[in-house]
Amino acid sequence: MKKIIKRYKFVFIIIIFNLIMLLLKPDIGMNSIETTAVNLKEMLCIMPPVFLLIGILDVWVERETMIKIMGNNSGIVGIVIAFLLGSIAAGPVYVAFPFAGVLLKKGTKFSNVIIFLGAWSATKIPISLFEASVLGWKFMLIRYALDIPVLLLIAFITDKVVSKKEKDMIYEKAKNLD
Repeated sequence: MKKIIKRYKFVFIIIIFNLIMLLLKPDIGMNSIETTAVNLKEMLCIMPPVFLLIGILDVWVERETMIKIMGNNSGIVGIVIAFLLGSIAAGPVYVAFPFAGVLLKKGTKFSNVIIFLGAWSATKIPISLFEASVLGWKFMLIRYALDIPVLLLIAFITDKVVSKKEKDMIYEKAKNLD
């Protein structure tokens, strides 16, 4: 029982928070519950296909292949693949984290995982096309010209700042994601 409570403590906190809000401020509490329900429904629609794709990636792509194309010695090829994987993605950014876990599990270079996450959140092609249609191509291209170098800089700085011990711990946790 303690293990279940520990694992789902944030869910329980949200439920308790919503109930308290419902008692103290019924209109705000009801709005909070409705928002939580909408978000839960959205997540339940998105996550099953995501987990299917993650399962396929985990089973079909050999660890050695992933290390070769995105591992420590992948160079510019690994960077480009990480960037493209993040940019062609669909779905909210919370969907990227299970993918990042599988990439880590498969031996992807730490900075390439950071690039993947950054590209997912900042350079998704479907969102960029919408952005260009609303704000203009010039705005979108200027944003890309600023975002991409900063994204790469953040990835490389993070890779240098995070110690080998911390990276090893992160990779170990990723191996145990099953």
